[in-house]
Amino acid sequence: MIRFCAEKLTAAWAVLSKGWLRTGGTLREVGAVVVIVAASLAWRLLSGGVEADAAPKAPRKAPQQTAAPVVQPAEERLVAMVNGAEISQGQLAAECLSRHGTAVLETLVNKQIISQACQRQGIAVTPQDVDAEIDAMSRRFNVPRDKWIELIQQERGITSAQYAEEIVWPMIALRRLARAGIEPTPEEITKAFDNQFGPAVKARIIVVRSPAEAEKLRAQVLAAPDDFGALARQHSIDVGSASANGWVQPVRRHSGEPQFEAAVFGLEPGGISTVVQVADQFIIVKCEGHLPAAEVKLDDVRPRLAEELRERKSRAASSDVFRQLQDAAIVENIFNDPAKSAAQPGVAALVNGQPIAIDQVRDECLERHGNDVLEILVTRTILQQALEREKRQVSQAEVDAEITTAAERLGFRKPDGSADTAAWIERVTREQKLPVRHYVEDIVQPTVALKKLVGQVAVTQEDLDKAFAATFGPRARCRVIILDNQRRAQEVWQLARQSPTVERLGELAEQYSVDPASRALRGEVPPIQRHGGQPALEREAFSLKPGELSGVLQVADRFIVLFCEGFTAPAEVKFAEVRDELYDDIFEKKQRIEMARFFSHLREGATIDNFLAGTSQSPKPGGPARTSTVPKTSLTKSETEELAQPRAGSRRSPAAVPPAAGSGVVPASLDTPSGDR
Repeated sequence: MIRFCAEKLTAAWAVLSKGWLRTGGTLREVGAVVVIVAASLAWRLLSGGVEADAAPKAPRKAPQQTAAPVVQPAEERLVAMVNGAEISQGQLAAECLSRHGTAVLETLVNKQIISQACQRQGIAVTPQDVDAEIDAMSRRFNVPRDKWIELIQQERGITSAQYAEEIVWPMIALRRLARAGIEPTPEEITKAFDNQFGPAVKARIIVVRSPAEAEKLRAQVLAAPDDFGALARQHSIDVGSASANGWVQPVRRHSGEPQFEAAVFGLEPGGISTVVQVADQFIIVKCEGHLPAAEVKLDDVRPRLAEELRERKSRAASSDVFRQLQDAAIVENIFNDPAKSAAQPGVAALVNGQPIAIDQVRDECLERHGNDVLEILVTRTILQQALEREKRQVSQAEVDAEITTAAERLGFRKPDGSADTAAWIERVTREQKLPVRHYVEDIVQPTVALKKLVGQVAVTQEDLDKAFAATFGPRARCRVIILDNQRRAQEVWQLARQSPTVERLGELAEQYSVDPASRALRGEVPPIQRHGGQPALEREAFSLKPGELSGVLQVADRFIVLFCEGFTAPAEVKFAEVRDELYDDIFEKKQRIEMARFFSHLREGATIDNFLAGTSQSPKPGGPARTSTVPKTSLTKSETEELAQPRAGSRRSPAAVPPAAGSGVVPASLDTPSGDR
């Protein structure tokens, strides 16, 4: 049995269709992740043959020979079948080339530029060199080679062959082209030694934009040094250190601005620096202690430091060499020029007069992106078949209307108030790096098709009441302490019970909370709303009185202690004033949820043979048939949270905006367990 996992582009339409509708008008990925248990692939072959003629031998004639197998052209071979509909390799290759040809061609051109430079200078990079470099990098990061390759594949989404050919090979080649000037000097090695093994200073910082504000804050910390952390949280523009009460990594020599380092190393423990300007920022430093130099001798680490410096210098030199090679190269892009393509068929580009064949680009596109693009074609086929069964079709007018709606929802409007579809299309195609045609075919048309197949969704009065309460109703302002085991939670709760104050809860959260965000913010989280997708947490928060401590609340695998600071006032908004907006918001979200469910239902009920991946799927026994009826189920936790999100451009209660100190961060550990829905 082969497991087929359609995690990438299972429903390509959903990547933007949900992103159009999210809070703040930004794009985000969403969609149903469908894991399908497939049956064994046994009944279809990638290529066919013609049986030999079985006629008897004629007198005095040579025996009839068996006919040679007919080799099916590569472009006619099947890469997938979807409910009997065929997808050929030629169709897939053309789609891959259309979508990714430009980016792949750029990679091939760059490699050709480097290769030509190596040929001119007699430099050769062998497969053995590449293997040795990969081994060296895995050792440098103390990771086994196979694990290192796996990490690269996960991070960059490329195969091991692509990693070797497109990253490691050019890196070695450029390093050899830039060989001169990368040998570290004794002074550089000494500085590197001081940076890694020399003394360091434990420090906190406050960073502001103006010298006047910096001097004012410095006067405050001089008067009350213990308030440095609180002032950093309130005023510092450096988010990383501000969220940690001003703490930064220990400051080491030769790691940045010399003036800043001099000020830091000149402080005694507890000392406050003068205002130090670095670029356009003004910094106040508090020394929290000095760390001694490591007991390491320079001679013992000199070879490693030298190698690290060579690596660093070679990277910088390689970049300079590559820019010079690019500037000097004569590249003629034929692929994206219809007139040139017609005049030079089969050629994608000329690099210093040497051609790159279009077939090479197509093959590379198929190799790199074939699986992902095939999923798009499978999705398209499934939806088209569903439309045909329902005797429906997507019209151009409906496609245009969907684009207009998306532009309006995201605020793309002309001065006269009408939708600026041109600006929206330019934005979405640029950010998603796809041509207009594929934006329409992969996103808009599937969205319209699913809306037609799903039909209307019901918005009840209960939906409207919950949305109004969630958006404009009061919210509970609480401090939280999040623990990872019940025993520790009970111990911390006992400490909190002895002195249930805001300051005490902040101290305990800072000391014990396992959630980084709430720990750094001393237990502060955004006010908790009703109907936000976390019912257990909401019930507990709204049952408390100001100044009251909760019991230990288990949420998923976390144990939470709440301290109620009070409640925000409900917004002075009448239901009638926002009813239509709430209705549109809920309808839009519920429709999107049903669309995702419907497609998952279609996908699970399809027979899909993916010859490219070597997998096959049949409808599950007793599973959904290929019909338009989707089983009714209750909302999942993620769907409940989706409904609770405010609509882009909606009116929002001031109470819905988290305080600046909270930074709008909700700890991930506040997820609701499935059993609590």
